[in-house]
Amino acid sequence: MTLDSTPLHEGTPNSGFTFPGAPLGSDLFGRTGTGPLSGLLVADFGRVLAGPYCTMLLADMGATVVKIESPDGDETRDWKPPVRNGESTYYLSINRNKGAIALDLQDSDDRDIAHGIARRADIVVENFKPNGLNRFGLDYESVAAVNPAVIYASITGFGTAGGAALPGYDLLVQALSGLMSVTGSPESPAYRSGVAVFDVMTGLHTAIGILAALQERNRSGKGQRVEVNLMSSALSGMVNQTAGYLLSGTVPTRLGNEHPSIYPYEPMATGDGDIVIAIGNDSQFRRLCEAIGTPALSADDRFVAAPQRSLNRHLLRPLLLEALSKRSSAEWFQVLTQARIPCAPINDVRQGLEFAKGIGLDPVVEVGQGADALPGIRNPITFSQTPVSYDLVPPAHDGHREPILAWLRATSTGAEASTGTSNSTQRTSSIKF
Repeated sequence: MTLDSTPLHEGTPNSGFTFPGAPLGSDLFGRTGTGPLSGLLVADFGRVLAGPYCTMLLADMGATVVKIESPDGDETRDWKPPVRNGESTYYLSINRNKGAIALDLQDSDDRDIAHGIARRADIVVENFKPNGLNRFGLDYESVAAVNPAVIYASITGFGTAGGAALPGYDLLVQALSGLMSVTGSPESPAYRSGVAVFDVMTGLHTAIGILAALQERNRSGKGQRVEVNLMSSALSGMVNQTAGYLLSGTVPTRLGNEHPSIYPYEPMATGDGDIVIAIGNDSQFRRLCEAIGTPALSADDRFVAAPQRSLNRHLLRPLLLEALSKRSSAEWFQVLTQARIPCAPINDVRQGLEFAKGIGLDPVVEVGQGADALPGIRNPITFSQTPVSYDLVPPAHDGHREPILAWLRATSTGAEASTGTSNSTQRTSSIKF
């Protein structure tokens, strides 16, 4: 298949394919698709976080995503609490705008359905263990043999070489990469991040790789495999910490909330609580000293430039704290913001959302329509011509079996389709796709 040929979903990539019975211009789930990826079909074999987060971003941007789950469902459906109407909020947070079908890949009929979806897909995303889909004929080589234009993205924990057998959990990667060794205070034990940061980062890296591969396909007509792993994403995402070791030989350690290279850059106590102060250059430090009533500090040879402030932070810190103790954190936030000094109160999650709303970011969107609509966090990307949309609530387990099967039948050719008697009461045929 090339981009000039007609793919098995109707139309061409980015054309907004439809299936019989759907509203004009909509996809098989009834989405009209205003985003830049409208018309692309994603076969989502991902589960837990990295894969589903990636495919949700693609779905927000208009892609039609078919979420393929096991009969037991995505693990995150059972990750509770917290819950909303009995459903896991973890699952709900990363699966909007998708349709879902439950398939037992051990079953030949279900496996044929999975093959049918994969051979029609523009993009396949999977985060099975390395080579985990080979025995089902759903590995890259097998899919590409019948769908050579496919972009096939594989997410693993530690790649496909020596780390292939290691379980790909974010917490393990936080430990093995060194992130936990730099998280926490010098006196505390190592801490994990409050979010599965490397799962999220890997999902983002995967989405970037997919979009780059799509650009190449637009140019050459050729698909390809995209491979991403949590460990590599972690080492890349730790930026100055990993590069700092490579370039200087210095192994970073836990500094609490302090920054290894600039100061002050941490929460600092005021008259009634902490305020974060983030000084990134000398001019900001001079403004800070003026604002807190200690202008002489900015001319002191020990503090005049960033390297000196970092070296002498143990001398500078008590002087800053003494000045900051004279007002409340709320007062200092107002004073320092007016002086164009980077600072912030330490909010909880509720306060963070309220702050974003207060500055006009409109962080909360309504996903779906009517009584079933759910609140969700806005996709962080804004397009001036092709806006993202929030059409579908996260799907129920096997919630779109019938429209998916109807679409597969409608897009099968005579040479591909054969009918028979199903061995399952849930299936209406044994169609080979």
